[in-house]
Amino acid sequence: MVTPLLPDTGHPAPEPGDGPALWPASASLLAHGDLAVGGVPLTEVADRFGTPVQLLDEAEVRARCRAYQRAFPGAGVRYAATAFLCRAMAHWLEDEGLGLAVRSAGELESVFTSGFPPDRIVLHGTAETPRDLAVALRLGVGRIVIDSPQEIARLAAAVPAGSRQKVMVRVAPGIAAGGHATIRTGAGDRNPGLSLTDGSAHHAIARILDQPRLELVGLHCHLGSQITSAKPYLAAVRRLVGLMARVRELYRVVLPELDLGGGHAIAHRPGEPALDIAALAGRVRTELTGGCAAAGLPVPRLLIEPGRAVVGPAGVALHRVVTVERTGERTSVVVDGGTGDSRRPAYGVRMAPRLVGRRSSAPPAPVAVAGRHRGAGDVLGGGTELPADVHPGDLLAVPVAGAYHPAMAPGDHLAGRPPVVAVADGHARLLVRREAPADFRGRDIGP
Repeated sequence: MVTPLLPDTGHPAPEPGDGPALWPASASLLAHGDLAVGGVPLTEVADRFGTPVQLLDEAEVRARCRAYQRAFPGAGVRYAATAFLCRAMAHWLEDEGLGLAVRSAGELESVFTSGFPPDRIVLHGTAETPRDLAVALRLGVGRIVIDSPQEIARLAAAVPAGSRQKVMVRVAPGIAAGGHATIRTGAGDRNPGLSLTDGSAHHAIARILDQPRLELVGLHCHLGSQITSAKPYLAAVRRLVGLMARVRELYRVVLPELDLGGGHAIAHRPGEPALDIAALAGRVRTELTGGCAAAGLPVPRLLIEPGRAVVGPAGVALHRVVTVERTGERTSVVVDGGTGDSRRPAYGVRMAPRLVGRRSSAPPAPVAVAGRHRGAGDVLGGGTELPADVHPGDLLAVPVAGAYHPAMAPGDHLAGRPPVVAVADGHARLLVRREAPADFRGRDIGP
């Protein structure tokens, strides 16, 4: 018998930020304590592909893409590829009508091989390299975001004669937002982008408008990640609309696009806050419309770049317990993965592992779930409760693991990065294979 794990909300998947649900909408409890996602038992995935393994629910990804399209009608929704990218993911996004925001030549090349329309791609990062810019121009991306003065002349010189490249300026609006100090990118002395407060953004805009091979089409900003409130976005709209008004006043240029980036918070553990996307969309629209009316500007096309909020809740990581260490009242569970599979714990993220594959009558007990790489930050779940009889060989499932886990997996100690598996309609298929010893040998050319 299959029992729904989550209450039926009447939607194909939870809206981004909806409620406390951590698991994909397709998640269901099976007999003997197993859990299915996308109609596929998690024990089956672990047995077939080994552990650690990353799983993605295709229907959940698609449903979250559609939820963003509904919340922001008429806007351009660009998926932030840094959260997770592979060719299958690019196909899903193309099917759902999203664009892509990529950060490197490598991501561009990967997307290009999938056949993704280049005019729906924007390149932005922290200091694009000459190779990044050259590949973007060769493939014909729709937008390139300039975030430093040096990129202006470099890009203009690389654009072929007789053509123009559409660009945006990444503005640092002086707004601090985000769930961890390392991911607050909208303000302060470490912010990527051109400062609004010291005049750097104004100077860059003037220089771009003097370049005949560059076409300035709008402003871009990214405030940070894991932002739980609409307030920072509303403040950014006010400041950027003010800059747009100044551009029109000084240069008689009306910028047609405004990109507010992403950073929309999701919950990784029960009780954590998440950003209400529908409410955010309504408040941003109201602020943008009112601000433009007051400034006498036409309303620019709004662009957003969600990443984690699209793919994060669609992912599940599976690990086997390797050892259990009990010292007094402290219990540490060490699994066969860890920071080699994801760097997210270093950014303050704590997960909520769950025992799957067997039923236990033992009472829940607090444990620390750690990775086998043993660094001080190699902690998947601190203060997690698991059955007191947890033992080596048990299978643990970690929800909300779709974003940055496979994308940032460094493969510590040459352990090999895990595979990525998609589940849909009762079937599982391999998207990205496990990194093997042959891969390491092939890169090591010897003395």
